[in-house]
Amino acid sequence: MKYKLIEQEICYTGKELSPNWIYKTHNIPGDAIVGFVGECDVKIANMVDISDVLSNSPIYSKKMLHFIVEHFNIQLIEGILRQRLLVGIAAESLVKSGTNPGLLSRKGDDLFYKDGKLSVSIAGKSVNSVLIHFGMNIDSSAAPVKAAGLETELGLENTAEIAENIMSSYTRECGEIIDASCKVKGIF
Repeated sequence: MKYKLIEQEICYTGKELSPNWIYKTHNIPGDAIVGFVGECDVKIANMVDISDVLSNSPIYSKKMLHFIVEHFNIQLIEGILRQRLLVGIAAESLVKSGTNPGLLSRKGDDLFYKDGKLSVSIAGKSVNSVLIHFGMNIDSSAAPVKAAGLETELGLENTAEIAENIMSSYTRECGEIIDASCKVKGIF
């Protein structure tokens, strides 16, 4: 599995959560995770989460740290488990960066700081892969819900370092999972 931090800002609209987007836009084939900073503006037409569509809840953030992951040859349930792994790794990374663990919590695939929503996330199955988007607010000031941001509430300004830590840990963990599955003998 490969990872890359994209230097340019990209506005995440939901259209980026599509098969081979990482390969087509960043020339990284196969299982991969990319991180980038940019606005988040997902309109209802680009929503993957049906509950958000039914509740007419578009997603907006002035500035987010985004991750897009693509895994091939896995089922959606495994993709959702990997999504939860990514969220857990992100929480660990924030604690290592100085965030008070007593103020940070995970509920499903979302992170909260105090009572503010810090992240958004979705996992979905495409025709040939499972795709994950995970984004954490950097600036929470224009969010349509009570939110928290890495800079605005947590006081963290080292976004690139946080992104690198999350992506390298996730990549390592996924590799170790594959390795662990290959080193045990079958049970009869």
